[in-house]
Amino acid sequence: MTFDIAIMLFLLVSVIVLLAMELLPVDVTALLGLVALVATGLISPAMAFSGFANEVIIVLACIFVVAGTLARSGVTQHVAEAIIKAAHGKARVAPVLMGTVAALSALFSNTSATATLMPATLQIAKKTKIHPNQLLMPLAFASILGGTCTLIGTSTNLASSGLISRLGLAPYSLFEFVIPGVLLTVVGIVYLTLLSRRIVPKRTSDDFMQDYDVRDYLSELLIEEKSAAIGDSLASLNLADAEIMPLALVRDRRRLTAHGNRKLQAGDKIVVKSSRDALLLVRDNPKISIEAESTLAPRDVFADDAQICEVVLMPQSPLVGKSLKQLNFYARYQVAVLAIYRGGKAYPSQIENTPLRVGDVLLLQGSKQQVRGLARPPDLWMLQSAADAPISTRKGLYALAAMLGAILLGATGLLPLSAAFLLSVVALVVTGCTSMEEAYASIEWRLLVLIASMSAFGVAMQETGTASMLADVITEIATPLGLHVTLAAFAILAVLLTQPMSNAAAALVLLPVAISTANMLGVNARPFAIIVTLSASLSFITPLEPASLLVFGVGKYRFADFMKVGLPLTLIVIALLVFLVPLLWPF
Repeated sequence: MTFDIAIMLFLLVSVIVLLAMELLPVDVTALLGLVALVATGLISPAMAFSGFANEVIIVLACIFVVAGTLARSGVTQHVAEAIIKAAHGKARVAPVLMGTVAALSALFSNTSATATLMPATLQIAKKTKIHPNQLLMPLAFASILGGTCTLIGTSTNLASSGLISRLGLAPYSLFEFVIPGVLLTVVGIVYLTLLSRRIVPKRTSDDFMQDYDVRDYLSELLIEEKSAAIGDSLASLNLADAEIMPLALVRDRRRLTAHGNRKLQAGDKIVVKSSRDALLLVRDNPKISIEAESTLAPRDVFADDAQICEVVLMPQSPLVGKSLKQLNFYARYQVAVLAIYRGGKAYPSQIENTPLRVGDVLLLQGSKQQVRGLARPPDLWMLQSAADAPISTRKGLYALAAMLGAILLGATGLLPLSAAFLLSVVALVVTGCTSMEEAYASIEWRLLVLIASMSAFGVAMQETGTASMLADVITEIATPLGLHVTLAAFAILAVLLTQPMSNAAAALVLLPVAISTANMLGVNARPFAIIVTLSASLSFITPLEPASLLVFGVGKYRFADFMKVGLPLTLIVIALLVFLVPLLWPF
């Protein structure tokens, strides 16, 4: 092992550990690793920063803009709900729902597709009396499977295409994955339709409305200085009649029990668990107010035209682990946090001091302008809004035409894919479907920085000989076992690496090793690259994939539920990939 390889391995392991522990935002970690590669002389600055000039970054940024325009128009949700209504009877609901979300995911991100169909899924569940947790996990899994069908279906596919072109292979074509992607999706939908409803635990009928029609939030009510409730008992507020459960009373920073006979004083804060609708009815009670409305933000945030929305905290967000007070949340986002929902459990403490966790749902209120521009993945993702923007058919159709036009131009070779998508964005701006401000706001800059920075690690592993050294080790072990076993090993490694780090980052780390291994074995490197790329997109065994996280809290799932349903599905898709990839891309 050379000195350069030792440094390369140290930097690689350090970055993986930092990404897994989330001590720093993912983009900051990736940039630190990039600087370290240059500072240690492992690669030149030109090679290190070339990832930012890759056309993949342009394609991905443009897709974010087009998808964002389509989502803001409201047409995607309208069309999706219309398609779902075509299903008649319980037996057809799940497969139609999964087929719809898979088709959307082939064009847009699986997270966007899942978020678009979640409200419709809950409505379908209520009407058909199917438990929502029997539909929400299949919804997320089908969106992940559908994303593997095209080059633009996931950021992982695009990122991998950019790296392999720098490592000597031809980039992936737009529909190169369509055959294995469609087959995986069909098999996955069949599996989820037949087996997942038997594996995922059902709720009792009594819990159905409580768990899914009513979401319990943790919030605080305030007894203001001039409140008529001062001197009265807690029971006199009749909170139970409004289906609001008092959990604790905070007075002078001391937490007291919330028994009904306790006399109220000015400044008392009552920690409660309540549904969103019940909580908002508190405004009609002159004796109490929502604490956020009174002290956490200016009054204009709570004007009559203010908007209520729900957002979920995404993985690898810099907000995780910090309290609202530490974040100075209002100053940061210009909206107030009315309540917090966390997996059906409420914690009797002041919400502004409660450390946020991945999957927390925040009930927010603010001006329509601030609410519309609020959710910027991977920090926050909008679940639903009480006053969504009206559907704009014209903008929606223009955005859909721009997306399909870019795909057609790229697929036929009339324009490079990057130029085709850039043209689609320009067309949307010129026609007034989106503004430049909205376009820039739609782009997930953190993901672009992560992909561009981590691609430098792939190049550095190749340049320093690290990929070749690791390939030597794998070759010695794999040669007696055969090529199919070697492919299976890389597929499993890709799935495992997606647990501590993002899918794209896992693929970018593993691709140089896979390609070097194929070269040493004297076989075509493309099947090795493809199986790593596709396997890295198929993360089912934990809810840490953003699409799965969106349904995790709403479906009242546990980690074990994803393991029960996702592990067999993971093994099935790996087995199919190991069989299909060599047939379509021979060794």
